[in-house]
Amino acid sequence: MANHKSAIKRDRQSKVRRLRNRMIKARMKTAIRKIEEALVAGAEEQAQDALKSAIPIIQRTASKGTIHKKKASRKISRLSRRVNQMMPIS
Repeated sequence: MANHKSAIKRDRQSKVRRLRNRMIKARMKTAIRKIEEALVAGAEEQAQDALKSAIPIIQRTASKGTIHKKKASRKISRLSRRVNQMMPIS
């Protein structure tokens, strides 16, 4: 356990940040899971809607520093590609 005043504060701050990051990351994972479920079910419209709502959530997660910006871009790119491949070519 921390003994110095500054170390105690640092411990307190890290606990708060860890909980905040977990909450933000859980929100992102739920949004991604909705896309995955729509893809498995074959619901094109539902997958498109889920992707549109997930993209800002993923970007917000990166802007808060919970995940890296390039990781967010990679996730968005891969999810978009999977949803677009599901759509029929017209």
